[in-house]
Amino acid sequence: MDAEFFVALGFVLFVMLLGYLGVHKTLNGALDNRIEKIKEELAEASRLRAEAQALMQSFAAKTAEAEAQAAGIIAQAKTEAEAMAKETQQRLEEYVARRTKQAQDKITQAEAQATADVRAAAADAAIKASETVLKTCPTGADFVGQGISSLKTLIN
Repeated sequence: MDAEFFVALGFVLFVMLLGYLGVHKTLNGALDNRIEKIKEELAEASRLRAEAQALMQSFAAKTAEAEAQAAGIIAQAKTEAEAMAKETQQRLEEYVARRTKQAQDKITQAEAQATADVRAAAADAAIKASETVLKTCPTGADFVGQGISSLKTLIN
């Protein structure tokens, strides 16, 4: 018998010993346990992925809702700003109109006062002139006749 026969015989006896001791059942059990763990991990990963997608969709919906609210707030703010601008413009125009009217009223009063002052000054001057004329003219002078004759000379 040669060496190869003994190696083959030792190998067969080793395999039979392993079969007798139930090593193949232990290996199958360990592999089955490992397969079950992998299946559980895959199921957990699948569940986590589904949760993550649901969470992502809810965040996307919340983001869209927040953007819609922001757009609404911006639109409302623009509307309010335009209304405030119109109101401010209207108030400014009313203020300018009031101030213009007040200025015109003051100008009218000043014109009336100036006219009254000129008339008073003219009346004072006429009174002084008449006093002077009356003082220098003899009594009983014909002022009307003199005025008419001076007009005739001025016209011709």
